[in-house]
Amino acid sequence: MAPTPAQVRRPVLSWYDKHRRILPWRAAPGEAADPYLVWLSEIMLQQTTVATVGPYFERFRLTWPTVDALASASLDDVLTAWAGLGYYSRARNLHKCAQTIVRDHGGEFPSTEDELRGLPGIGPYTAAAIAAIAFDQPAAPVDGNIERVLARLFCVAEALPAVKPILRDLAAQVAPKKRAGDFAQALMDIGATICTPRAPKCVSCPLGNKCAAHKTGVAAELPKRAPQKAKPTRRGLAFRAVRSDGAILLRQRPPKGLLGAMWEVPTSEWLVAEDFPDNHEEAAPCPANWRALEPRVKHTFTHFHLELIVFEADVGEGDDGHGVWVRQEELDSYAIPTVMKKVINAADKS
Repeated sequence: MAPTPAQVRRPVLSWYDKHRRILPWRAAPGEAADPYLVWLSEIMLQQTTVATVGPYFERFRLTWPTVDALASASLDDVLTAWAGLGYYSRARNLHKCAQTIVRDHGGEFPSTEDELRGLPGIGPYTAAAIAAIAFDQPAAPVDGNIERVLARLFCVAEALPAVKPILRDLAAQVAPKKRAGDFAQALMDIGATICTPRAPKCVSCPLGNKCAAHKTGVAAELPKRAPQKAKPTRRGLAFRAVRSDGAILLRQRPPKGLLGAMWEVPTSEWLVAEDFPDNHEEAAPCPANWRALEPRVKHTFTHFHLELIVFEADVGEGDDGHGVWVRQEELDSYAIPTVMKKVINAADKS
């Protein structure tokens, strides 16, 4: 028999009052949440763990303590601070959203889901999370942790991602009108610390005696997931041109698309192919005595794997017509994605 909303809300909120995680973006008990910090953390936490986000969040909070400060920053500075966190469209939308809030909303975050969804980079989940956590609106955000808790609590056997609408409906049914933010964060904490993907600690769960999956012994098997399609592998060439003073040639990627506005060494196209392009002299940014380095650089993006053969050459005084020359000690001032840091460092491993 499925638990009633009241049978879910009471134990969850009681547990949260005693066991809530202390997180740098989370308001202390009795304090009002800062919408800017809630928004910043929610954007960073998309597809990323709490442990990884922590240092980035602190860096942003100290560098740009308000939405006005972030809106006034240059996109390049924002991308540089974001470098290594991945999913770089989030950083571009973060900057665009800050500017939109300052320009169109007087520097104040909208408080309703509908208004929040109209902002750059804010989808249904993020809008619900900000509305609930920052403004205590009766919203029901559903992230991966909450999906897992609800799928087990109600023993939902359908597989993800098709089952997501059912889980969203269940979340809306159990979400309280008051303390909606605390309730959402409680479910997130339960999912992160107790109702974990593997070996859930059901005996410690405030919902253990109500959980249908626990009663039937299938908690660890839920939620089910549809088989994932194999990611294709793209291959290409990357060129590490080194000037006589040790500076490395970089160029900026187009503002839109994968790694938009980030800095990279020159590369060929990244194509799905059985082998690598064999025209490295044509793809190179300038004529030089290019030599291939080992091992190849490998990196995984959301939708594909990437393999690059890295070529290196000493190019003397260099040619300023192909990009910008950046000294080693200046590289941290550029928004260089992780895959390109691997390329730049490839010479040290060959």
